[in-house]
This record gives sequence, C-alpha cells and structure tokens, in this order.
Amino acid sequence: MGRFWQLLLVIGLFLWLALMIRPIVPIIKKGTSERGLLILFLISCFAIAFFYAAGLMWGRTTNLAIAEYWRWWVVHLWVEGFFEVFATVVAAFLFTRMGLLRIKSATNNVLFATIIFLSGGILGTFHHLYFTGTPTGVMALGATFSALEVVPLVLIGFEAFHNYRMSKSTEWLADYKWPIYFLLSVAFWNFLGAGIFGFIINPPIALYYMQGLNTTPVHGHAALFGVYGMLGIGLMLFVLRSMYRKQKWNDKLIKFTFWTLNAGLLLMVVVSLLPVGLMQTFASVNHGAFKWSRIIGDTVFGIGTLTLFLFVYQLTLKKDKSTN
Repeated sequence: MGRFWQLLLVIGLFLWLALMIRPIVPIIKKGTSERGLLILFLISCFAIAFFYAAGLMWGRTTNLAIAEYWRWWVVHLWVEGFFEVFATVVAAFLFTRMGLLRIKSATNNVLFATIIFLSGGILGTFHHLYFTGTPTGVMALGATFSALEVVPLVLIGFEAFHNYRMSKSTEWLADYKWPIYFLLSVAFWNFLGAGIFGFIINPPIALYYMQGLNTTPVHGHAALFGVYGMLGIGLMLFVLRSMYRKQKWNDKLIKFTFWTLNAGLLLMVVVSLLPVGLMQTFASVNHGAFKWSRIIGDTVFGIGTLTLFLFVYQLTLKKDKSTN
C-alpha cells in the first residue's frame, strides 16, 4: 500500500478509536459486571489503532530483512494478534449479555487470549520469516505460538453453542438466532481457517515448499472472511435487530444468506483452492530438480562477486603504491 494511503488508514483508525472510547468509558466508570471485558475491549482497540503504525517503519531503501520484519508485524501481529483479541472480546461480551456465556468463562478466555498474545505474539510472527534467513528452530517456535492464538475463541464458541441449544426456546433469544449463528460461525472458521489451514502452511518445511502457492489463500480466505467477515455481518445483524425490534424479519432469506455464505466459502476452499494448492505442493516436492540446479549459477555468481571485490582491492592497492 502506498504511503499516502497508509497514512490515511492510520487517521481513519484513530477516528474509529475515538468513536469506541466515547461510549465505552462512561460504562466502565459505572463498574458493571462486564467492566473487565470492556477494559480488554478498549485495550484491543488501542492496539489496533496504534500498532498499524508499524507499517510506517520501512521505506523504499530499507533493508529487506528489516522491511519483512515490520511488514509481518502488520500482517500477523496486527491482524492475527490484536484483531484476534478484539474478535474474542466482542463475541464474549455479546454472548454474556444474552446469557449464553458466564462472565467468568468469558473473562478467563479473553485473558487467556491476551496472555498468549502478549507472551507469544511477537514470537508467533517468526514463522513468516523463512525467506529472511530465520533459523528453523525460531520458526518452529513461532509456528507453535501462532497456533495457540485460535484456542480461546474456539472455546468461547463451543460453550456458547452448548448453552444456546439448551435455551433456544426462549422467545427473546429466538429473535437473535441469526446474529448468534453468524458469531458461532466465527468460532468455526477461526478453528478451521486460522487453525487447521494455518497449521498446514506454518511448519518450516511446509513454508519452504508451499510459500506463495494456492495453499496460502486457503488459509487467507477461510481465516479472513470466515472470522472477520462473519463477525462484521453478525455485529451488523445485532445492530439491525436492536434498531428494528418490532419489525418481523424475513427468516427464510437470512437463513439462505447464512448457509450460502458459509457453504460457498467452504466449497471455494475445498473444491478449488485446496486441491490446486496440494497439486502445486506435490509438483514442488517431486519435480523441484531445476530449483536445486540454481545452486550452480548461484555459486558461479558468488565467485564473480568475490573476484570483483578482489579486483577493486588490487586496483586500490596499486594506486596507493604508485602514490608512494
């Protein structure tokens, strides 16, 4: 993204942060039972606004290794770290308000997510840094901590679904059926898209053969729209339900929408992206001889750089001797 658009997005994020602070701070001051969750929600909002600025830490002349480090702060730490905590807090808060989740469970899982992020968020970034010379052990450690980030939201979704099945006959809760379903689908896609499909491409050996193949958008599509797309739709439906309390919803239409979005995303991944990515991986592993033959050219090229250095050194040395 160009620097102008980056700066514009930073300004937009801080405006969004102001909109979040304005209504929530007065509620926190009242000392309600959800005070802990709301504080964590605000912390995640601050982090989303402030840490996107890590994307401004490199420019055209920055060393590639440094640029990649800060770039993955945005792609991994910002999206998969701070947003993961944000999504967990939002889902936990709404589920507690509807009686589907105990405040203690919600708070514990959100704290769990925050602790994982604070202790391992930076380490989790390292599994992305294969092509900047990161040692295998460091990448393996990064993949482990990255994998842990999906656990809290999955636990929250599981408990909320269990409680919803027990109390779905309640009339007022039936009004929120589809907003709840969309939030539950967030937990499902967090497990499948961010978790399972993320694990496929996280290990160092997988990164070596799979980086940039169709296995990458398998993870990206399922995690990005599956988690944050479904979360956005769920939140929108909660707002619409509150705004139009007396209006009867077209249940068949929203039901069709829910299942087509989820089924379509699953088919997109399973029918096309995943098999193509696996075939590409198979070809990369079994027919990669030409890739290894590049070593010959690299070695000859490396010798040429050394002789160039020697040439310049000898030329400089002869100049010094002639001057004397």
